[in-house]
Amino acid sequence: MADDPLTDFTRESFTHQNITHPILRSGAGPAVIVMTEVPGITPKVAAFARRVRDLGLTVVLPDMFGTAGRDPNPEGHGLLGAVTYGGGAMIRLCINREFSLLAGPRDSPITTWLRALGAAEHQRCGGPGIGAVGMCLTGGFALAMAVDDRLIAPVLSQPATPVPVTRSRRAGIGIDSADLARIRQRCAQGLIILGLRFRGDRLVPGERFEFLREQFGAAFVAVELDPADAAPNAPTPPHSVLTEHLVDGPGQPTRQALDLVLDHLRDRLLGTGDGTGRPSPDEP
Repeated sequence: MADDPLTDFTRESFTHQNITHPILRSGAGPAVIVMTEVPGITPKVAAFARRVRDLGLTVVLPDMFGTAGRDPNPEGHGLLGAVTYGGGAMIRLCINREFSLLAGPRDSPITTWLRALGAAEHQRCGGPGIGAVGMCLTGGFALAMAVDDRLIAPVLSQPATPVPVTRSRRAGIGIDSADLARIRQRCAQGLIILGLRFRGDRLVPGERFEFLREQFGAAFVAVELDPADAAPNAPTPPHSVLTEHLVDGPGQPTRQALDLVLDHLRDRLLGTGDGTGRPSPDEP
């Protein structure tokens, strides 16, 4: 897949509490914050964002790390270029004080910035609320944003922080007890949280999803896929459900997971679904 020039996105910036990041935006309608995975806004992340936009929504992509539009796969820039680029992105994230890879959203200043961005986009775009899709490093941030009533469609795709290096971090999501209590209260009022992972993904252990089930009960809709269902030619083990490991064909489990996410956003933000935000019996 070639680099994506992203010419159908406009570029702006957003500042809150001395943190400034570029943002890319496209579309019209209620806003969905699409938070990128490592190493940045790849062509496949942009392709996912376009699908969200084409529902009749505004997609807003914070450009927080990496080079927007760059293809991270070896086919695009060669094996050495891909390794250097991906490794450089991880090193920068490890020393970036805006993110806490071990603690997750709780101790990451970027959490406050993302909540402020969501509030600004709701004021700008209108609608009943906003959506947020987090992937990998940013997966848990979509949940952290849900303390704000404006977030009504959270999606946690392969939430990989806090990095699961200890038992407690394997079974946690890096959000403090007060925020978890607030989100539980919102779930009792009808909030639905989608979570997606491949079984066997060491970055997103099963204990993490068990913890989310314990916290939110039936309001947490988990999609856990067989690693055999991932795109076979991806350069990394099964991890990125909506992007690098998506098999985009009818009946494919990853495509069904993608469709569930799109239905969730459409239902909650545009009111054109069945009103539940939950999978039907023939969905994963």
